[in-house]
Amino acid sequence: MTLHRIAVDAPLWDALDYLHAGTLPRGCLVRVPLGRQNVLGVVLGPADNSATPEASLRAVSEVVSALPALDADWLDLLQFAATYYQRPLGELMAAALPTWLRNHAAAAVAKRVAGLHRRREPQAYRLTPAGGTALAQELSPRHAALWRLATALGFTPPHAASTATPDAATAQALIHHDAAPRLQLDVARRLHPKAAALLRDWAARGWLETVPDVAQDSGRDHVRNTLPMAMHGVAPGTVHDDASQAPQTKPDASPPTRQAALPPALQAAQQAAVDAVCAARGYATFLLFGVTGSGKTEVYLQLSAHVLAQDPQAQVLVLTPEINLTPQLVQRFAERFPGEALAVLHSGLAEAERFDHWYAAHSGAARIVLGTRLAALASLPQLALIVVDEEHDASYKQQEGARYSARDLAVWRARQRGIAVVLGSATPSLESWRAAQRGRYRLLEMPERASGSLPAVRLLHAGQDPLLRQGGLIGQVLFDAIEQRLARGEQSLLFLNRRGYAPVLRCPDCGWLSDCPHCDAHLVYHRTDRSLRCHHCGHRAAVPRACPDCGSLDLQPLGRGTQRVEEALAVLFPQARIARIDADTARRKGAAQAGFAQMHAGEVDILVGTQMITKGHDFQRVTLVAALNPDAGLFTHDLRGPERLFAQLMQAAGRAGRVDALPIDRNPGPADALDCCEAKPDAADLHRPSSTPEMLVQTAYPEHSLYSALVAYDYPGFAARELAERRSAGMPPFSHQALLRAEHKKTEVLDAFLAQASKLAADILATPADSLSAAPGQTDGNVGGAAGGLMVYPPVPASLARVADVHRQHVLVEGNHRIALHGFLAQWRAALLHAKARVRWAIDVDPTEF
Repeated sequence: MTLHRIAVDAPLWDALDYLHAGTLPRGCLVRVPLGRQNVLGVVLGPADNSATPEASLRAVSEVVSALPALDADWLDLLQFAATYYQRPLGELMAAALPTWLRNHAAAAVAKRVAGLHRRREPQAYRLTPAGGTALAQELSPRHAALWRLATALGFTPPHAASTATPDAATAQALIHHDAAPRLQLDVARRLHPKAAALLRDWAARGWLETVPDVAQDSGRDHVRNTLPMAMHGVAPGTVHDDASQAPQTKPDASPPTRQAALPPALQAAQQAAVDAVCAARGYATFLLFGVTGSGKTEVYLQLSAHVLAQDPQAQVLVLTPEINLTPQLVQRFAERFPGEALAVLHSGLAEAERFDHWYAAHSGAARIVLGTRLAALASLPQLALIVVDEEHDASYKQQEGARYSARDLAVWRARQRGIAVVLGSATPSLESWRAAQRGRYRLLEMPERASGSLPAVRLLHAGQDPLLRQGGLIGQVLFDAIEQRLARGEQSLLFLNRRGYAPVLRCPDCGWLSDCPHCDAHLVYHRTDRSLRCHHCGHRAAVPRACPDCGSLDLQPLGRGTQRVEEALAVLFPQARIARIDADTARRKGAAQAGFAQMHAGEVDILVGTQMITKGHDFQRVTLVAALNPDAGLFTHDLRGPERLFAQLMQAAGRAGRVDALPIDRNPGPADALDCCEAKPDAADLHRPSSTPEMLVQTAYPEHSLYSALVAYDYPGFAARELAERRSAGMPPFSHQALLRAEHKKTEVLDAFLAQASKLAADILATPADSLSAAPGQTDGNVGGAAGGLMVYPPVPASLARVADVHRQHVLVEGNHRIALHGFLAQWRAALLHAKARVRWAIDVDPTEF
């Protein structure tokens, strides 16, 4: 028996030792006993000896031999992430590997993989001459479903008026083998519920033959039963569930093969960016700084085409911050690369579906992998290019469990593989911007739009607008602007980053507020179902008939949310078609995409929503964007508040003016080809907007420097001021931070733990520098408090101190040198584990939320 070191699917800091009859390769997936369960494990390698007594060592239960071993690069990635983010290796495994794989035995995995291999090369069935004879003899006229299958195979049924079954000679005359159509399995399933079994049986009898499906990628209906759906050029969720709504394939001819969309001619700035990345040799990080609509997506497409053409096995990873942006990105890549397999990875997939996509990436079958932050941990053995779109987005930082940054891991992974990584944004994160200013990243600029024009930004002083002074939600200037767009048949977009009807319900007589009984937060008023909801713990309550404290019947909503704006717009513009997209309306799967599809089709005049509607969408008819009361981001305790607000407003402004303005009665001709950088319009889009694009910002502080930079689209100036402030305050990116987050239902237990943690931290900092060890993988630099400039601050409550009856506090650690900080964190973590505290705690490295 050989001793193996195995990382198991459990939040354990150390790998465990197991026995196996032979030597297992590094990266091999196995199932091992852990307590009373069998869990998934990854072999890290053989072990010379074990701290576990030999009598207590257990054997590997089974080897998941159907899957290729995870490569050394992937194992090194996870071990680096576990070390850097101070998380158990098993926890990183849980984030990186599909839940379906973790929960199923080797036999189930082998069965599913075998099925995926059968589907990978889509096959079709074709009727043989012998089959034509047999069907004429076997089929009864009453077998309507069987006749549908036979008809789709090219066999002509008898006339409806005739009850006679055609004889063999007639059957031979009706079927021409060389011209017989190919019947795709997924099409057959819509014709008969047991089509798969029937076709296999007919093929076994010699009635049918299996042939390659030359119609692969020919239509959106040809993906229901292939691996994975997106591998055939269609985004998940776009497949027709009802056969009557799906495009039908004619039974007498195979559909034409889809052709790749021709790449458009690039502008000079786009071409320069493509040339720069293609010329890179080895590792290089590029910051693609381009205004909204400048053609960054087209740059990604052409870079991907270059990499895939260079190496027939190369893989490209493209990260996007939002699940809602994934379908349109899949569509763009599928149109450009119809012959390439695509995989999609995000948390919205069903467990088995996510495994299918993960396996396509892991096996190398999928050469293009698109996904959200969890895709950064995917197994990609032939990774040759990484793209991080909207790299500034806070969604790339995981806030629960393994708190990793997908953007930062993408950069590390590119360095590990010796490949290029492209970080794209119109408003880069200040960390990336400073790295580019210092020369660590190479800055590529695209200052102009590929088509259309940036909207002019106007600041509307809320204190000087008569409607806003009276408590209205829509000011007079904005009202007039919306009316003009409605008259011209154009679309308007209103952005308010607060869902619900009102943030709180208030009693004007006694001051009662609708507070959550379980959180230090208000219950948000939702008028659609007259409920009060906590957006943190999920608590719900009915709206009281009277004030619980004084009995007053005059309860009033305080503040505004997207529901309230939608209601106000319906009163002001009864003729308009109004839609709302936020986390409430998008709760059902596919609801958000349906809303966006209506917007693209011109079925919506005014769209109201949260930040979901401001990112990446190419609304061709939008000429007006309005931000309603965005001032809260100016005065937040969060050091990144202004940075996030500026990015949101810049992204919102970018939804307008995507197409050059022309007279509304002019039909677009060949010379009016649409923006090469974004998705093509729907067929119903017959006119281009005639209005000058515009963004209106209703604010009480129009003189603020952030808004001045917004008006001028001056991101470099805004970034310079923000970086100067952070430098003077010693805040990131001029320092490095980590948080010890702790929570417990009892405040006294939590306070005792944090007092103990603070003492342990002080003891470590008091240790002589030369006796302290650096973080794993770091060998230079001192880690002592003085040498590293480390500061451990006293415990403070979190910004939301109580959630679901659990009290939360944290301790901030700050230092000038990353090596010193990580050396301290490694020792502090070990001391805290040894203390065996009763509270739930975790170390959050490079925190973005407090």
